[in-house]
Amino acid sequence: MSTQPEPQPSPRPPDRNRKHSATRSLLRLWPYVRPIRWRLTASTVSALLASLSALVIPLVLKNIVDGPVAHRDTGGLWQQGLLLLVLGLMEAGLFGMRRWFVARPLADVELRMRADLYAKLQRLPVSFHDRWASGQLLSRATSDMYTIRLFLAFPLVFLIVNSSVFLTGIGIMFGLDWQLALITVLPAVPLILLCSYFERRYSAAARLAQDQNGDLATVLEESVLGIRILKSFGRHRTMAARYRAQAELLRETELKKARLLADLWAVIVGLPELALGVSLAVGVVQVAHGSTTAGTLVGFLSTALSLRWPVESLGWLLAYSNEAATATDRFYEVMDARPADAADDTVPGTEASADAREPVVTSTRDGIRLEGVRFRYPDAPADSADLLSGLDLHVRSGETMALVGLTGSGKTTLTALLPRLYEIDGGRITLDGTNIREIPRARLRELVSMAFEDPTLFSASVSENVLMGAPDAGEEALQRALDVAQAQFVRTLPEGPATQVGEQGLSLSGGQRQRLALARAVVGAPDFLVLDDPLSALDVHTEALVEQALRQVLAGTTALVVAHRPSTVQLADRVALLADGRITAVGTHHELLESSPEYRELMSGERAEDGSLVR
Repeated sequence: MSTQPEPQPSPRPPDRNRKHSATRSLLRLWPYVRPIRWRLTASTVSALLASLSALVIPLVLKNIVDGPVAHRDTGGLWQQGLLLLVLGLMEAGLFGMRRWFVARPLADVELRMRADLYAKLQRLPVSFHDRWASGQLLSRATSDMYTIRLFLAFPLVFLIVNSSVFLTGIGIMFGLDWQLALITVLPAVPLILLCSYFERRYSAAARLAQDQNGDLATVLEESVLGIRILKSFGRHRTMAARYRAQAELLRETELKKARLLADLWAVIVGLPELALGVSLAVGVVQVAHGSTTAGTLVGFLSTALSLRWPVESLGWLLAYSNEAATATDRFYEVMDARPADAADDTVPGTEASADAREPVVTSTRDGIRLEGVRFRYPDAPADSADLLSGLDLHVRSGETMALVGLTGSGKTTLTALLPRLYEIDGGRITLDGTNIREIPRARLRELVSMAFEDPTLFSASVSENVLMGAPDAGEEALQRALDVAQAQFVRTLPEGPATQVGEQGLSLSGGQRQRLALARAVVGAPDFLVLDDPLSALDVHTEALVEQALRQVLAGTTALVVAHRPSTVQLADRVALLADGRITAVGTHHELLESSPEYRELMSGERAEDGSLVR
């Protein structure tokens, strides 16, 4: 019997802002609102004048009842009717101006926030992206930005406008008849208490819904990107069930929000209507006894009715304000994260930070040197050993070093330390004698070029993907890089190098993607080249051609190559064996075959019962 899978929330950092007030969260938007503050103020003033003009209408009605109607003056009735028309047109025009004042500026605010969020995501270290689900980041850049813009356009303005209109209307009602006004405002006390309770409950539900929306986006993204796997293994129904289960969780949270809002709305609408009914009954009695005029009662009731929208909208405005506050919290969770270039880059033994000094790669041709390097992933269990522990390695200038080791030994991690995709926990790494922490990341990643085992291509042309490794390179460098990578297939594509490769480059074969990734690594003729098993997806014939061309590139650079096959190892001048977090042997391929049983086993995959190699 099949069971529906339990949806699992995507990993996300603990919410540090969850207990903060909505007001404090929303005030963090001020740096983005400040440039448009005058347009936002003009919008608020326009809406306020429009709403206040509506409050004049009950006073005109009072004058009509007590004046032309009571005295049967039809001429005066036309004059008052014209005044009502002018007030109506003024209200409509002012509300139209309100939208005109803020439409474009708020779109610009949303644009700036999206741009800042994207720029921050580019600056954050790889370890940040390892912890965060892509759907969570995607929802912050899309739905949360829309929520914030809509809050600034409408709820923020009308929280101010409706509060002002409500207070003004109450003042008018007390001016008309203080006894009826007192009856009408009595529900204000329980409403204030209820709104405080509602805000706490709704804020938690809104945050949960937005996080679950991010989890749902993650499942959808994974399903789309992994559609070939799902179809190949016939697991589309399983993923559909997972998506449905996650959607059900979101549905339940949204229904909880709806129930909270419905309860609040019922009280917000019910209590004032009850108070208005009592006021009407008392007012009729007063008119019957002559203690007030019919016009006063009509004006009072018309004013009370005109305040229904400011009161009834309170629930929706509070709800949306809380959603905007949680969206702001989620936005600043990313913006407050420590960027890579703000990390503690102090070089051991010095006091100035790396980015504050003028870094210069010295003329010393010392190659790549790792001394006492320690590293563990930030989310590794506290009681686990370091992945790399006191690792020492020297790749001489102009030398190609092959790095070999068992799966999981840390080879790929080690290569990621050179361009500072991750920060080491101890020791130091130098390039030609200069500590990499003294080199700005932009310059460091010009010096060190990488080709990853899993080739990632973007929805762009072949040339754009390859020249990502050297934006200033020309057509000649592009063609040379394609030749080195044996990527002549590019010339047979419909538009040659200008051909769009599609999302993730899935329109190409695995070997073609890997060759383009290799071309991207070598196009800029880098000083230091790091290749993570760059030939794993190639057939034997193509591999031989790539190796032959790659030897010319490797001859002019200092290279570290992660290798799993003897053919790749033989590209290198020397080989380093990584085991137990350290380099346990270094030598040529033939030297290690003679001296290292572990290396012989790794290259052959065979071991005799007594531990000796069977060849």
